[in-house]
Amino acid sequence: MPTPRRKTREFRVGNVPVGGSAPVSIQSMTNVPTRDPDVALEQIGRLARLGCDIIRVAVDDDRDIRGLRAVTAASPIPVVADIQFDAATAVGAVEAGAAAVRLNPGLVRDARQLKPVAEAVLSRGVPVRVGVNSGSVGTEAVKRKIAQGLSHDEALVSALVEAALRQCDQLESLGVSAIKVALKSSSVPVTVAAYREFARRTDYPLHLGVTEAGTKTRGIVKSACGIGALLLEGIGDTLRVSLTAPPEEEITAALSILESCGLRPAAPEIVSCPTCGRTEIDLPGLADRVEKLVCQIKSSGKRIRLGKIAVMGCPVNGPGEAKDADLGIAGSRSGEQILVFKAGKVLGAFPCEEGFAVFEKELLDSCE
Repeated sequence: MPTPRRKTREFRVGNVPVGGSAPVSIQSMTNVPTRDPDVALEQIGRLARLGCDIIRVAVDDDRDIRGLRAVTAASPIPVVADIQFDAATAVGAVEAGAAAVRLNPGLVRDARQLKPVAEAVLSRGVPVRVGVNSGSVGTEAVKRKIAQGLSHDEALVSALVEAALRQCDQLESLGVSAIKVALKSSSVPVTVAAYREFARRTDYPLHLGVTEAGTKTRGIVKSACGIGALLLEGIGDTLRVSLTAPPEEEITAALSILESCGLRPAAPEIVSCPTCGRTEIDLPGLADRVEKLVCQIKSSGKRIRLGKIAVMGCPVNGPGEAKDADLGIAGSRSGEQILVFKAGKVLGAFPCEEGFAVFEKELLDSCE
């Protein structure tokens, strides 16, 4: 069982509660220009249907701010403006309807720059995310800590925490208390250590992620290790799985991490066997096909009223070991047929395509 959630202050990003007793929410980021609102909104809609709760968009200049105005007006989920270099752009983003702004303390260091931002977010009731990453904390800060006897990783953890604390203190001095914090590195051990230390010292809600995690396979593994470890310790209030892949893949991975950590009910849980010498069908292909079908149904807005779906390689692992599945599909001994079973009862053995059609119909009949 996960450790009870860390107690944090609570506020809202748009209509989504963050921190406190609120569920851990899923975020992603568009990879299309904010200045093209039609394209951005099309992508946001797809992500929302997959389960994204909050979306972040890049805002770098006046053209992005104009696009942001249209995006925030029509987005089905709250929109966070990602500000990197110019704090003044954050003011424009707030005025354009952003539900939150993200500031990078490695790039926006001057407290004087923060004053107009603080005034803007306070006037609109908009929270701020302090987003620190290892690439922007500054090499000099890390070198000084190494000179004091810390290892490189220890120095980087310390620099991340100090950078976040410094900007939080600056914002608090200006009256801003609705603050969420991220401390990301491409190193899983550094990321986990930084979040643990910051969590120990503050009550700010935390946005989890491993930055620059990599391509789909490697990125999901690194994210699951880092984010999963923290969630199981009760640390984390929102998360993003950062992948060099379409953002839709980030949502699917994030849902799987939350489900695996017991923080969201699987809807449904899909289990599949690891294959053995009895397997005479293309089980990886079949499992992938089932996952895509479930994803397609869910993204259409339908709810699948099943707790567990099993995709198994042979009759031994099919209605036998997977008899607790609400619905299942398994290969036959010859590899020429597919068994479909429901609540432990075999509905029949069918030629492969016919069998998949039977399985799909049972799945659709369970939807509401």
